[in-house]
Amino acid sequence: MNVITQPSPIRSFERNLTWWVLGCIVVGIALGQAFPGAFQAIGGLKIAEVNLPVAVLIWLMIIPMLLKIDFRTMGDVLAHSKGIGVTLFINWIVKPFSMALLAWLFIRHLFAGLLPAEQIDSYIAGLILLAAAPCTAMVFVWSGLCGGEPKFTLSQVALNDAIMLFAFAPLVALLLGLSSIVVPWDTLWLSLLLFIVVPVVISQLIREVFLAGRQKSLDALLKRIQPVSLSALLATLVLLFGFQGRQIMAQPFIIALLAVPIIIQVYFNSMLAYWLNKKLKVAHSVAAPSALIGASNFFELAVATAIALFGFNSGAALATVVGVLIEVPVMLSVVAIVNRSRGWYESA
Repeated sequence: MNVITQPSPIRSFERNLTWWVLGCIVVGIALGQAFPGAFQAIGGLKIAEVNLPVAVLIWLMIIPMLLKIDFRTMGDVLAHSKGIGVTLFINWIVKPFSMALLAWLFIRHLFAGLLPAEQIDSYIAGLILLAAAPCTAMVFVWSGLCGGEPKFTLSQVALNDAIMLFAFAPLVALLLGLSSIVVPWDTLWLSLLLFIVVPVVISQLIREVFLAGRQKSLDALLKRIQPVSLSALLATLVLLFGFQGRQIMAQPFIIALLAVPIIIQVYFNSMLAYWLNKKLKVAHSVAAPSALIGASNFFELAVATAIALFGFNSGAALATVVGVLIEVPVMLSVVAIVNRSRGWYESA
């Protein structure tokens, strides 16, 4: 029997994330115009093309999220094998390649005349990075809002994170190559090490060594460091828009154009996962979070990797941030769809 949880409330920050990002756009652009030298100095603090301030900020964002993941829960995968299979198919086959196709269609062709020509490849790269890694943290919020089966959600996220350790860099390299974008292999592997491997190791050491599996201690730690994680996200966004300000001011519709393929791929992937689960007669409490996990993106990792590979000033960095901007309203609409369609889903 599947356990159906009651929908959990979305916290104030997550609910208003879109407005926070819009605020960061305004503040970042203003600071970038007022203190260009300071932003250039921050941009120059890097080793092997990896910006050190951003690396620290990304760790502060990612490690608290990974602390929620217990890789031992992957033993529960077989209990929900159909739902797990659907989500893996969407996450690692459909979503990355469909995003590459949508980026090629919209950015290289339909919108090419409306975008700066020198940034076309970079925008495509950013969209590919956004779709190449499944979401980790916000998935728990979305799953709670649709009454998702908690063990399925936890085991699916743990499995995705384990796969990401091995598949992220080769998948990104493949899709960038298919899009005729030069792959900076050294920086890509360094990004994998810094932004996936090291945070995973640190988070699991904290779980096992310092917390010794005590859930109350973990909950208390997560509550304490949550403001640090959120502050790091906002600081990263301000830095990004400080560098992107001139480009945005010159062509203010760039963000709207980049949002189009992202929104399409979210609805396409979520509804495909939802439909496949229905065909396989998977319980709604598994199908709903399966659709949400299949559609959402690990935007923190995408932002970090885009900055490392292409720089603060790149279209790739801007494209990944657009994913942050539209994450909440689009995913909340998907939550509403799967909740309101439960009667249809459970009909014969």
